[in-house]
Amino acid sequence: MALTLKGKYPLKHLLQTLQLAKSVFYYQAQTNKRPNSYERELRLIKSIYHEHKGRYGYRRIHLELKNQGFVLNHKTVQRLMAQLNLKSTVRIKKYRSYRGESGKAAPNVLERDFSATQPDEK
Repeated sequence: MALTLKGKYPLKHLLQTLQLAKSVFYYQAQTNKRPNSYERELRLIKSIYHEHKGRYGYRRIHLELKNQGFVLNHKTVQRLMAQLNLKSTVRIKKYRSYRGESGKAAPNVLERDFSATQPDEK
């Protein structure tokens, strides 16, 4: 924003209104000029993501890139996907109420007798 208004207004006043340091302004201006070194990888990640209809996350995309012969760290793939706002769809597991056959009662091995005919008998 400050870059577009730089020719119209003095830079000092622009930075004061935006509450930006001069070093931050020049750093951002410099990084915007730098070409992105991951252009090819970004295109590949996008194509793999859309080819699989958004079902692939960074792990599977990383494996797909590895199978195609591209050496790229999984964290880099994760960061590039975040830059592109690509998020895989999470499959929700279907609810199943069946718990299987309930277990049978254990046999009474001790055969203890807890019946009393009068109080304080046992």
